[in-house]
Amino acid sequence: MSWTGFKKGISRAGTSLLQKTGQIERTVDREFADEEAKYKTFEKECQVLQKAAKGYADAMKAMTATQGRLADTIDVFYGAADKASEGAMAAHSYKRAVDDLDTGIGRELEAPYRTTVMEPLGKMNAIFPVVNEQINKRNHKLLDYDSARSKINKLIAKPSDDPTKLPKAQQEYDDTKEVFDMLNEQLISELPQLLDLRIPYFDPSFEAMIRMQCKFAEEGYEKLGGVQRYFTDSVRDDYAAGQLDAQVEGVLQEMRELTICGAS
Repeated sequence: MSWTGFKKGISRAGTSLLQKTGQIERTVDREFADEEAKYKTFEKECQVLQKAAKGYADAMKAMTATQGRLADTIDVFYGAADKASEGAMAAHSYKRAVDDLDTGIGRELEAPYRTTVMEPLGKMNAIFPVVNEQINKRNHKLLDYDSARSKINKLIAKPSDDPTKLPKAQQEYDDTKEVFDMLNEQLISELPQLLDLRIPYFDPSFEAMIRMQCKFAEEGYEKLGGVQRYFTDSVRDDYAAGQLDAQVEGVLQEMRELTICGAS
């Protein structure tokens, strides 16, 4: 920081302190405050959206990876019992389907998702530090303006013996007011425009996300649906009728009756 910048920082800190103690009047711009509040809400929502979008992508990869490990275990479990059984063939078919889905995550979801969803979100969030810098600059210029106004009001209320002080204070006031008004009006005008552009900006990403989810769900239904052909019609009928729970409970009861499972 330059010496001039350091001195300005000290001066603004003093002005801020005097405003807190009521010795210098603080300018309150309701219109700007409203627009800034809406902008801050938008900024927070975008940051939450980016985090959630990344969480979704990570969860999808974690799900297919876990599903793959589950399929490996089931395939080994059934294969060790009877490789020629319908259960073993179903388990192997399930493993192939899960492997295809895991591969499809990278091909059909991961890369396109990064391009159409994550990257646009990242670019939008990269804009906020630039806008925040302009808001901070506006706030600094507001402190300069309030300070200059306080000086000129004091000189008007209690004229100085030095006739050059009032014109210099007036010039300082005019200059700070001009700079502040320019930044303030620019932000009041452009912050709503930025918010209005969020819908057309995110529309393509939202549509792409829905299409990718639909495609992944359709492929999952198609591939996993193929596993069902290895089950007998009676299994599908019992499942539809809600009778599988009773069958499972019956097998569990037989296990409980075994001596090694605690039967006396």
